[in-house]
Order: sequence, then C-alpha cells, then structure tokens
Amino acid sequence: MCELCKAGMNLHGPSTSRRNFLRGAFASAATAAFLPAFLSRPAAAQEMPTGVGETGRRTLIKGGHVLSQDPAIGDFTGDVLLEGARILEVAPSIDAGDAEVIDAAGRVVMPGFIDTHHHQFETALRSYLPNGIMFADPTRPGEPTYLDDILGKFSKVYRPEDVYIAQLFGGLSQLDAGVTTVLDVSQIHHSPEHSNAVIEGMQAVGRRGVFGYFEGYGPDLRYPQDARRIRDEYFASDDQLLSMLMGGEVYLPGVDPMELWNIGRDLDLMVGLHVVGSLGMRETMDKLIPHYTDKHLFIHMTGMSDAAWDRAQEVGAHISLSVPIEMQMRHGMPPIQKAIDMNMAPALSVDVECTMTADFFTQMRGAMTLQRALANQVALEDGQENAPALLHARDVLEFATVNGAKALKLDHKTGSLTPGKEADVILLDATALNVAPLNNAPGGVVTLMERSNVETVLVAGQIKKWKGALVGQNIPALREQITASRDYLFETADVEIPLFD
Repeated sequence: MCELCKAGMNLHGPSTSRRNFLRGAFASAATAAFLPAFLSRPAAAQEMPTGVGETGRRTLIKGGHVLSQDPAIGDFTGDVLLEGARILEVAPSIDAGDAEVIDAAGRVVMPGFIDTHHHQFETALRSYLPNGIMFADPTRPGEPTYLDDILGKFSKVYRPEDVYIAQLFGGLSQLDAGVTTVLDVSQIHHSPEHSNAVIEGMQAVGRRGVFGYFEGYGPDLRYPQDARRIRDEYFASDDQLLSMLMGGEVYLPGVDPMELWNIGRDLDLMVGLHVVGSLGMRETMDKLIPHYTDKHLFIHMTGMSDAAWDRAQEVGAHISLSVPIEMQMRHGMPPIQKAIDMNMAPALSVDVECTMTADFFTQMRGAMTLQRALANQVALEDGQENAPALLHARDVLEFATVNGAKALKLDHKTGSLTPGKEADVILLDATALNVAPLNNAPGGVVTLMERSNVETVLVAGQIKKWKGALVGQNIPALREQITASRDYLFETADVEIPLFD
C-alpha cells in the first residue's frame, strides 16, 4: 500500500480510510478540471503608457470606482479624463477619442492622500521609539523620549547629506503609499545648507509638498532670518509642486512667537505650529488669541481652552490631527470630537516615523475608531440621545484628502477630482485578496485597504507609481544610503541600535 494511503488509514481508521481518501482524490481532480472553466485567466498587465502628463496629452482613466471628494460631481463607476497635468472631465462615461487609456476596472480612483504634518528628516530613525513618550517622566526612568532623544540628541548630529536622503527615502515611501502631498515639518535647519538639503530632497521625490521652515540648532543656525532667502531662492513662483510654510512655534527658548508669525505675514506664508497642552502651551496660546488668522495651521490642538477654539473657528484657522501618535506619545486626548463639534472638520497627519507608520490607512482608521469608541461609550453610559453622531468612512476620506488641501491652502490645486485641478490621482486595487469582493467603496478603502493596495499614483498628471512599482527609482541603492546615514547618526550620537530591545 502506498505511504499516502497508509497515512489515510492512520488518520481515519481501517474501515473508511481508503474510501474517504479516494473520495477526496476524485473531488480534488474534479475541482482541478472545473477551475479553468470557472476562473477566467488574469488579463495581461497593461504596459505603462508614455507621455502621460505632457502638455496637450490626454489620458482617460477608464471604468474605475470614482470617489471624487467633490459633492458637485459625486461618486460612480466611470471615467476621469486628464489633459496634461490637469483634470479635464469626470463622468460615468467619457468619449475621449484618441486619448491614452488607463484601464481602471476593479480599482478605486480617488485623489491622493494629503499629509499635513510629517517630520521626514527622521526617516533613518524609524521604529527607534516605538514605546516612548514625548517628554521625560519620572515614572519611566531611563527610557528614551522624543524631546530628549530625537530632537535633543539625534537631530543635532545631522549633516546635510543625512537630511537629503531622509527626505528622499521617506518621501518615496509615502508616495508609494498614495500620499501625493505632504507638509514637511523639518526641525533640522542647523544651517542654510541643511535647509537647502530639505528642499532638494523634496524636489527629488517629485510629489507635491509644503516645505515647513521650523527650527534648528548649532553655531551655523540662521533661523528664522534665512526665511526670506529660502522663499526668494526656491519659492518665488507658485507654479510648481513645492510651496513654503513658516514655522511659528510658541515653545522655543529665547524666541518670540510673534516674531515668527510676523515673518510669515510679511512673506505671505502660512504659519504652522505644534499646539500641545501636555507641554504647557495653553496659557501662551490664550495670550496669542488676538493674533490667530485663517493662515494658521494648529497641529494637535490638545488641551486648549474654549476661548482658543472659539477664536480659531472665528478666523477660519485649520486643525491637523495625528491621532495614533497623540494617543501613543501623551500629547493629550486627540480633540477629534471637539473639532467636529466646532464644525472644524480636521485634516490628518502622520507626525513621526520613529514611533508610528506614515501610511494614511492607519491615520484614517485611527481617527475613525477613536471617535466611534468615544461616541459609543457616551451612548452606552448616557443614552443614544446624548451621544455624538458616528463618523463614517466617507468622513475620514474627506479628512485625508480635501480637508488636507484646505488646511494647506492648496484646495485650488488638489484634494478632489474636480475639473481644472491638477491630477493628483491614485488607483487602489479592490480586486486584491484583502478587499474583494468590493461591496462599499469608501468602506473598502478605509477599513480594509493598506499600502499594498496602492497600485498606481499620478502627481500633476505624471505617473509616479505604476502597477505596484515606483517609476524611475533605484530603491536598493537608496536603501543602502539611508542605512549608511542611520549608522552614522547612531554612532555619532553614541547610541546603540536597539534591534531587540
């Protein structure tokens, strides 16, 4: 008797083993014969079209599940027509003549995600601080903290070349995950050369971005006076992928925040700042209330007074929430319900990769599940009539796209699939094993998808990722560079890499 049959007898007993084994064998054979007729062969992968995004060139993204993020256009299975860098038409069916066609059947087609606060210079420090909190606590002696270790130790040994590769590698990683726009909060401006490296690294990524000019350290520091030189040299034109924001922190020793805010005003720049109640900023923010404007972006906004919130709402300031990080690192409870109650629907941001991933599926799920947990608890304790409305998947998609564009004053360019805007578009694979069969497009994106579902990415009409792979990038070589930078930073900061700690 064959060994497989013997094994079958051992498993099922001598009286039934052969019959059960043969029954299973015949069933397997029948299934194998049936499958080719039942399952169609996958279509051959479409080759990447050339010339997409060039002036006058038309491209039709055809047959996708369109989530436009524009209420005047709506959502439907249909087409998006591009001409050069811009969106020309969005409709259930478009006759585009000789346009290049991108087959989007089975894909969700939507605007790219917009990250309104990301410290990209920390890319080489990924996962270093998975269990840490923001500032020292006597109940956690000896454990690393963000302020002491990341800013107080590592950041001070960065060279311009470390800044550049961190910007490039971190930016490409987010582009790969469908984040087409970022506000880079680069607290690494130790010299003009460091500032230049930030910008040039962002340029090399080839996605839309806002350069956040925040603080630095050391004898070659030119912050904040170098802001005008940077603006004039790199951001004299609005007709480019990158723009500039002025850092306006209220906690920097020896720096008057009004000096920073006035520089932003004089250079016609937005002003962004961390607003963290657990760092004792409430009193300072209350004193600054008369100076809030619609060009302020308040990041975190934890622990602030009702007066500060009222003024922010009155002037049309914007809020950026980093919900997973705020929960993880002790910023205070993320004020997502406060923002909703104030009709100040927030934008989302990833904050620091030394502690948490920079993909936007994590951000959307974090925001949605926290708000629903809080609202559901109120319903359980106080009754449904007292509970806030529950966030839906469509709500957090707005946070992640059009709200981010509004927060960065870029909604005239991006954030929705609206004719006339620039074509920052992502195609998400809804036929993948973790999503199919797709029954609800917003829900599929928010509750099921991950970065592996980001199949194709366009920025201003240019294809940056095609069928799962970034275009024109040597990732192994870049990985060697970011690893070499990591090794230098740890060695110079006299810190061991805590691989298993």
